[in-house]
Amino acid sequence: MMKDGRFLAVAESCTGGLVNAMLSSVPGASRWFLGGVVAYSDRLKEKLVGVPLDTIAEYGAVSRETVEAMARGVRETTGAEVSMAVTGIAGPGGGSREKPVGTVWMAVCGSNGVFTWSEKFTGTREEVRRRASRCVLEMMARRLEDGGA
Repeated sequence: MMKDGRFLAVAESCTGGLVNAMLSSVPGASRWFLGGVVAYSDRLKEKLVGVPLDTIAEYGAVSRETVEAMARGVRETTGAEVSMAVTGIAGPGGGSREKPVGTVWMAVCGSNGVFTWSEKFTGTREEVRRRASRCVLEMMARRLEDGGA
């Protein structure tokens, strides 16, 4: 996937390791994929990828601010040149009026900074997780092609 000698790392929450699994299934991934962290709880988001608990308290675990901190944190922790992060509400419960089930924040982080965006996916819990995983991987590929990561 990354043919330019850079290394990639991932921080996941709602996708529960699917992004890591998809990346590691690519033959030769060990040449560019360092690995990733599944930080489902707020405590692990803080301890493993450095998301300040104040950020989570103020904006929530599912927010632009949190996913950006996850992407920056896993990049710094691993020494990767490029990182990705995903956090969201896969359902079927846990949603609110402001953040309904299917709300997912994603980020790609590289030398040009952090690019974040949000999507609202529909479907079952598993469908939301799969769609979010594919979405963040597709965006990372586009950002790499365009020189934005």
